[in-house]
Amino acid sequence: MEFCHRFISIRTPSIIHRTRKPYISFCNSPESQRIRISETLHNETLKTLEWDSICRQLSAFTSTTMASAAARNGNVRLGRSRDESQKLMDQTTAAVLFSRPLDFSRIEDVSEIVDSAVGGELVTVGELCAVKRTLQSAREVLEQLEDGERSERYSPLLEILRSCDFQIELEHKIGFCIDCNLSIILDRASEDLEIVRSERKRNMENLDLLLKKASTEIFQAGGIDRPLITKRRSRMCVGVRASHRHLLSDGVLLNVSSSGATYFMEPKGAVELNNMEVRLSNSQKAEENAILSLFTSEIARSEMEIKYLLDRIVEVDLAFARAAYAQWMNGVCPSFSCGGPEGFKSNGSDYALSVHIEGIQHPLLLESSLRNFPDVLTPQIASSVQLDKGNAVVPIDIQIGCGTRVVVISGPNTGGKTTSMKTLGLASLMSKAGMYLPAKKHPRLPWFDMVLAEIGDHQSWEQNLSTFSGHISRVCKILEVASKESLVLIDEIGCGTDPSEGVALSASILEYLKDSVNLAVITTHYADLSCLKEKDAQFENAAMEFSLENLQPTYRILWGRTGDSNALKIAKSIGFDEKIVERAQEWVERLMPDKQQQWKGLLYQSLMEERNRLEAQAQAASSLHSEIMDLYREIQEEAQDLDGREILLKAKETQQVQKELKTAKSQLQTVVQELENQLRTANADNFNSLIKKSESAISSIVEAHRLSDDFFVTEKDSSSYKPQLGEQVNVKGLGGKLATVVEAPGDDDETVLVQYGNIRVRVKKSNIIAIPVSERNAGTSSVRPLRRQGQRRRILRNASDADKNEEVSYGPLVQTSKNTVDLRGMRVEEASHHLNMAISARESNSVLFVIHGMGTGVVKECAIEILRNHPRVAKFEQESPMNYGCTVAYIK
Repeated sequence: MEFCHRFISIRTPSIIHRTRKPYISFCNSPESQRIRISETLHNETLKTLEWDSICRQLSAFTSTTMASAAARNGNVRLGRSRDESQKLMDQTTAAVLFSRPLDFSRIEDVSEIVDSAVGGELVTVGELCAVKRTLQSAREVLEQLEDGERSERYSPLLEILRSCDFQIELEHKIGFCIDCNLSIILDRASEDLEIVRSERKRNMENLDLLLKKASTEIFQAGGIDRPLITKRRSRMCVGVRASHRHLLSDGVLLNVSSSGATYFMEPKGAVELNNMEVRLSNSQKAEENAILSLFTSEIARSEMEIKYLLDRIVEVDLAFARAAYAQWMNGVCPSFSCGGPEGFKSNGSDYALSVHIEGIQHPLLLESSLRNFPDVLTPQIASSVQLDKGNAVVPIDIQIGCGTRVVVISGPNTGGKTTSMKTLGLASLMSKAGMYLPAKKHPRLPWFDMVLAEIGDHQSWEQNLSTFSGHISRVCKILEVASKESLVLIDEIGCGTDPSEGVALSASILEYLKDSVNLAVITTHYADLSCLKEKDAQFENAAMEFSLENLQPTYRILWGRTGDSNALKIAKSIGFDEKIVERAQEWVERLMPDKQQQWKGLLYQSLMEERNRLEAQAQAASSLHSEIMDLYREIQEEAQDLDGREILLKAKETQQVQKELKTAKSQLQTVVQELENQLRTANADNFNSLIKKSESAISSIVEAHRLSDDFFVTEKDSSSYKPQLGEQVNVKGLGGKLATVVEAPGDDDETVLVQYGNIRVRVKKSNIIAIPVSERNAGTSSVRPLRRQGQRRRILRNASDADKNEEVSYGPLVQTSKNTVDLRGMRVEEASHHLNMAISARESNSVLFVIHGMGTGVVKECAIEILRNHPRVAKFEQESPMNYGCTVAYIK
């Protein structure tokens, strides 16, 4: 109990002094006004781009109530610098790589408990248990990250928590003093509490014994139906009928039942015991309050550490929520491009783009197209944007050069201009917050310090603003606060006023934005704004595609082009009177005779057809590239497996040689032992005959294990060896690989032209080693066939190159283990069965490589006969000088 006393008395309650922060008066300086305007525009931009809806989507993937509340309220942190945003992105990537979800289930929001403790309000036992669970679970989160495989991959997440004070001492103190399962303070919390509770327990035992005795006597005297012990006015007493009150004549009446038939009386002997119970109960409560007061002070002193820990836990939870959100929408990690054009010129065409986002989809539209999304969002989110073509979300490509500062998007209404611009704005905000993008490949975009949007009608009766006044006043504020690292989005610039003045004002604004911001994207119906590109390369045009066939937008962006509004065509499709449309067309031709020529439409249509054709070819090339890469990876795996098999075969042959050597030694030892035994018993006359007999036996053993003469070619033989055309030889410079002689050497020629794969090289005759006859005829050696098989694994010419009129395409011919059947070493019946099974198992329009070897030719003849007569074999190509022992069959 000494530990308990020290534990509690080491800290005494202290008065928490909280000083009021001095009020700082900001003067109305231009800088302070600019900051206020910037914050106002930033908040309005978040509302315009529906950032709160993205945050609500993210909240569905959080695990703690604190992170969920922060996301629902739109308090998702945006990086204030490029490094901070990259740090958030690294945290998301680390969470994506983590193999299992973290357990946040026992972490609670104890900030209110801490605030109450700071305010001097006594914490309860339940609140102490909540603090203990939270501190313990927060520490366990760090341990889960540190125990993960390759924990260095999760260093961005570990850095969040390693600077935290997990208040382990406070956690252990609460666990020592409080039983959170029963929600009580333990006796060991202090010595005084243990003494009080011990005395109270003894007093209650005496009181209970006395009352039981009294109630039994009353029951036996007929004063009550059954013994009754109860509590009235916080004092223990017994029940007795009113008619038998005399049984406790010296007792104290505490209460009467509602019917008046039963009196609740305190026996005289119980008075002092009840008084003692009251005193001890008050002492116990005071001691418990003292302990709770100590914990209240402890929590108040640790206010900063606990709240900092909670903030870091929320940061980790949001990182894992971003990772889950990315996996839900099949997101990819974006990267931030450099600010200047010089950083891209040396890195390829893709890196010549400041913004390169391929196939991005509006995140709010994905709710209706993806499944297994938590049902926590309002139905208005998905209906707030209109870029939904049927039930499929149309992806768009955003490609802006690094030297471009202003992009002018034109095209018809309802064509997707505004939503495309919002998608770019949301992509910028999401990347700043460390979130993945619902795009393809590797999206790249600059880091913007501010995203400022002017989208929608800002007409206000209260402020006496018309549509144009509201629009232009907001644009003025954007120009005031925008910086060199800002992204500006303006929808329908200069609208709501006279077209000529609107064009002039808009052009002037764009000229100003070109020199003032990182990137500005505007939409317009003013065709004159698209001409700015002709004068300045920092301008770029884009158009929303419009299908002339069905008069419907396709929601695709055509970069570098100018779009038409197609107003007359849309009006005609809606059902306007043809006379009205024709008259309108006449007015258009009068106003703009130089821009409404028929050749323009024909040229546009031909360009669209050409683009569609090129896109189809690009898709086909991409598909072919993917197929070739799959085959390449399969060949690579086969090559790695081939090396392993060769090592195993060499080890097996080594074991076989060692076994034969051991057998030869054993046989020699047996001959010698028999000779020694015979010499001991034989006469001297028989010695010579016994020795000759033993020598003969030893010679036969040596002959049996000697290599054949034609196993290798000696130096003497190689000097007179002359390779023949079409013969396969070993070349020293190729590491023992097989090559084919394609040009026989002359009498005085010391070099030979050989071919290995697709490579022809002239080598010296001294570097050529002939293949032994036994190995050449057998064709089933344990190592050489593997090498020859490895040489045949290469990409062959396409079957369509041999016959251009062939309609069926079998794809690039590549020999792998999956499309190869090896019949070498089999009997004819076994080879026939295996070949038929292999042909039946192959899919249509594929190839089958049949390896039958050279040998006697029986298996080869059987294979050729089966291929010639099999109904699934369209044709077959027999072996060639570069492909000995293998026939290629084309399966229907």
